[in-house]
Amino acid sequence: MKKFVALLLSVMLVMTSVAALADSITFSWWGGDARHEATQAAVAAFTAKTGIEVETTYAAWSGWEDKMSQAFAANAAQDMNQVNWNWLYSMVNTDGSSKFADINNYADIIDLSQFNENALAQCTVDGKLLAVPVSMTGRIFYWNATTFAAAGLETPKSYADLLNAGAVFQEKLGDDYYPLVLGTYDKMILMVYYLESVYGKDWVVDGTLNYTKDEIVAGIQFIQDLEDKHVIPTSETLIGDGADSLDKNTKWMEGKYAGILEWDSSATKFRAALNEGQEMVVGDYFEDFGDYHGGFTKVSLAFAITDTATDAAKTNAAQLIQYLLNDEEGAALMNSQRGVPLSTIGFKVTEETGTMDEMVAEANTKVMAWCTNALDPQFEAAALKNSDGVYADVFDGLSYGDYSVEEAADTLISGINSVLGK
Repeated sequence: MKKFVALLLSVMLVMTSVAALADSITFSWWGGDARHEATQAAVAAFTAKTGIEVETTYAAWSGWEDKMSQAFAANAAQDMNQVNWNWLYSMVNTDGSSKFADINNYADIIDLSQFNENALAQCTVDGKLLAVPVSMTGRIFYWNATTFAAAGLETPKSYADLLNAGAVFQEKLGDDYYPLVLGTYDKMILMVYYLESVYGKDWVVDGTLNYTKDEIVAGIQFIQDLEDKHVIPTSETLIGDGADSLDKNTKWMEGKYAGILEWDSSATKFRAALNEGQEMVVGDYFEDFGDYHGGFTKVSLAFAITDTATDAAKTNAAQLIQYLLNDEEGAALMNSQRGVPLSTIGFKVTEETGTMDEMVAEANTKVMAWCTNALDPQFEAAALKNSDGVYADVFDGLSYGDYSVEEAADTLISGINSVLGK
């Protein structure tokens, strides 16, 4: 009898453990402090409502992509993940199959009718919906109006204004003040925005680089001119600042770097990083770049379910996605920390509750009204945009004088063609 009771207790313990496991999931994301706080609050409310425990993992963007690439390669990623759009193409198994589950299989849980077809199409690969798009985004200028005022200037409304500001900043404020700061990936994005404005064509079309060497030389010279005219700091200066990211750079916080070209969904973390008394405003696109509306939009980020998660975890993750994006309570708690919500319900709730950040909304409106070009998913490939990638090699090499403009163009073209398989 005692043996039977002991066996029964063991079976009950195992069943309890399995049940507990079935009612829990793991979830990862990157972002700034404001995004972390909003997401944690929403996750806590989800657990209180459903009883499903959520183990969270989160950090800043710096180094995050490498960490997650390793996790996916080892089949050790969380059950549910915030993903970058290009991950849907890069996070694959050795046989070419995706690391992500087909969201269409959970359409009875996630109300996909809340999202527009274009956004869903961008997250569909080989007929499978690999993630639920959270927001659309694009790059736009943000300016520190306080620093520009100290230089006796209004914030730039044109390329001519920006070039003029470089000399004025140096003369009136000092050598360590710049109207704009750009990392190597920022330089690449700005260069493409400039070229698209001049030539009116997408950067890559059907997997092929769509610009000639002469056109790319003109784009790289444009970036070099910004450095030569004291509009942006050199790579040596920026690396010497010792900051992992621009929002953590003391010179941004103090207003010495008075402009950025950033995703509209990232506005809040840069604004929050400024010292007291600094005012950040949304800028405008420069009509004097060229005859066309350069710049691209893309799915800012999305929520995906890892294909190796258990069936129970996949179902629970689908419930969490539905709650965060399409539930009135969840959407209100998430607010606009990941950009302007694509979900019809999410957008309505953030507007009605006043949780839509006005700066994020203003920037997104300008981005969506201006940008006309398409983005190739390989543009954000790790081999190109990582700190040891092609973009860094090209623009750091240019800034340090290791490459001439022509050599930088050759290196960029070669690196891109290698990634595109050309």
